Amino acid sequence: MKKSIIFALLIVLASFGVSAYFYPQMPETVVSHWDINGEANGYMSKFWGLFLMPIISLAIFLFFLAIPKIDPLKSNIEKFRKYFDAFIVVFLLFFLYVHLLTAAWNLGARFNMVQFMSPAFSVLFYCCGVLLEKAQRNWFIGIRTPWTISNEEVWGKTHRLAGKLFKIAGIIALGGLILPDAAFYLVIFPILFFSLYITVYSYWEYKNISRKHKNL
Repeated sequence: MKKSIIFALLIVLASFGVSAYFYPQMPETVVSHWDINGEANGYMSKFWGLFLMPIISLAIFLFFLAIPKIDPLKSNIEKFRKYFDAFIVVFLLFFLYVHLLTAAWNLGARFNMVQFMSPAFSVLFYCCGVLLEKAQRNWFIGIRTPWTISNEEVWGKTHRLAGKLFKIAGIIALGGLILPDAAFYLVIFPILFFSLYITVYSYWEYKNISRKHKNL
């Protein structure tokens, strides 16, 4: 088994370990959701508040492991497999970080949750950008619009642009550390705008390439 996969599994196990360790110390009802200002506004029972995130992490880990085996274009995934495996680790570390913040809050620590989430989103978006730049055409990973899936050239152009934009979104998200009142907007708005732009761009490129081929 690859070292990155073993490390990813250890992260999942660590999240279960955190839940088991802190379970006796937690109140019967725990905070599980915060609003855009970082104020608590959602609650769960102690069990689900502590174990839902590890269960989701385990499900994601197993799904990520299955992707290279079930994708019809699995040979393409192998071309960027090391980047995909590294992203699995980053993604699970993101979930573990959220889990630790949630546990800390419910143990009495008080901080602006959205502000503290900003650097995690920053790293996640930036690493998404790296993965997108390396991704070859497949059915599970990347910008999967009808136009990228249908055309290798459109896939390449779209993902090179998407990689740059996701990295920019990651850098912008980091601003939430300095501007906590704007943290939510610095995280959400750029990634939503860039995602919409990339989708439209893939259609536009597909139409341009199709038009050129007709004129040949």
